[in-house]
Amino acid sequence: CTLILLQTDSSPQLTLAQLSKTANLVDANASEEDKIKAMMTQSNHEYDPIHYSKKALGPPPAHYTCFRCGKTGHYNRQCPMISVQDKNVELPKPVRTSKGIPQSFMVKAEPGAKGAMLTSTGEYAIPAIDAEAYAQGKKERPPFVPHDQSSSEDDTDPIPDELLCPICNDLMTDAVVIPCCGNSYCDDCIRTALLDSEEHICYSCKQSDVSPDNLIANKFLRQVILTILTYICV
Repeated sequence: CTLILLQTDSSPQLTLAQLSKTANLVDANASEEDKIKAMMTQSNHEYDPIHYSKKALGPPPAHYTCFRCGKTGHYNRQCPMISVQDKNVELPKPVRTSKGIPQSFMVKAEPGAKGAMLTSTGEYAIPAIDAEAYAQGKKERPPFVPHDQSSSEDDTDPIPDELLCPICNDLMTDAVVIPCCGNSYCDDCIRTALLDSEEHICYSCKQSDVSPDNLIANKFLRQVILTILTYICV
């Protein structure tokens, strides 16, 4: 007759804390219930609050620019302009970047020029379509003068209102849709507006707790703006 010996593992079973640090749960000496619990713990480990990124400490990088005052050397939350309560004091406008617009569609400009954006090279430039619109200006018809139907002059703004950002009133850059009210803005403009308000309040509908992470790219508007810029620059 054949003698079959059953060899049992005499090592003690691993605790749940030990299992949560064990890579091979299949061969671990533990109950199936504990293995399932350990698997769930391991799957959520990277989302544990201890792994959340903390606020940056120390001086900011040399390329960091404060959105409130447009200066370097401090973070946005440490800006000295936050303590300015006098409404008569005009705060400097935040510097817009040309992110998302090809360099071939930009025209070099002075830092104080209307619609000037900071490019990746550190120079200031204006989108070609904006530069042309600023050069032409809006032609106003004198009051009480009948409109000449045969006139070929275009009295309307060359840039449709649907393509203008409600915050900066310029052609949208990286157009995004905010989910609360469905309005479109420049990505930088609405993201900065949400982060600057303590309760993340929407610029248009004033709804609070609107996360910048929920902004949706408006691919249709982006394509329309890109087509217009391509047509202007051809």
